[in-house]
Amino acid sequence: MKYATEMDLKSCEEMIRHGSSSFYYAFSWLSSSQKEAVHVIYAFCRMIDDSVDEPERSPYTIQQLQALFTNLEQAEGHFIWPALRWLFHEFPSLSKEPFKRQMDGQTYDLTFTRYSTMRELEHYCYLVAGTVGEMLLPVLKGEHSELIRYSGIALGKGMQIVNIMRDIGEDSRRGRRYIPLELMKRHSYTEQELEDGIINERFIAMMEELRLLAEQWFATGLGDLDEYPERSAFTVELAATFYAGIMDVIRENEYDVFTQRAIVSDERKLYMLMGIAERHGVSKDMLSRPAVS
Repeated sequence: MKYATEMDLKSCEEMIRHGSSSFYYAFSWLSSSQKEAVHVIYAFCRMIDDSVDEPERSPYTIQQLQALFTNLEQAEGHFIWPALRWLFHEFPSLSKEPFKRQMDGQTYDLTFTRYSTMRELEHYCYLVAGTVGEMLLPVLKGEHSELIRYSGIALGKGMQIVNIMRDIGEDSRRGRRYIPLELMKRHSYTEQELEDGIINERFIAMMEELRLLAEQWFATGLGDLDEYPERSAFTVELAATFYAGIMDVIRENEYDVFTQRAIVSDERKLYMLMGIAERHGVSKDMLSRPAVS
């Protein structure tokens, strides 16, 4: 059975470097094997997402990814397959089930494009993002309790709410509405207003309720950081803070998520980095050179 070459792992690294500079930077202080594992997990999740959102650019359909993953030991034809075999070999406590649930969740986007209740939204957030927390825990923490697992899931769900807030305009153009009708009715904001990109006090109130939900999940997700190894705790908080910062930019953009994409500047990320480093007692020496072993 063929495991990943250095080039396979480098290809995964390039995917996260170009796809999410925030995640790439945040996890750069992990040990080499942990970083490589994060790169592989990101690369596969990116492929899953692209197979649904941008099928014309994806080498596989979601159904092909599911079939190849089911027969991972024999899968060939792309660097992701030996990289995944390496991942499960290096981290034997890592289960394949979250990856399967992640793919199941992405298939929702093929048929289930308009959400009715907050419960439906939370289940979707778990499938497509909470599962990522489950994937990362064996890499960042090793053996963990059910409570820690719940925290990891909450962190992923919080990040997905941020995604939904940021991408409202883009998703609407794709014919998708992740904001539940239940929430819209609570704020008397109509589907037609959403399609027309109307920003008013009712839209802002709805966005603020989503923000509060995301913040609650972030708080839960970061509540057990003292249970993590030092470097892992630092990188998890950094990644979460970078992501939560998107919500601040949305506010600064006066909630225009229809024509503007909220992006956290490098200057702001540096400010966040210094604040988190101070809280964790991270030395300037550690900040000057990410881990290499």
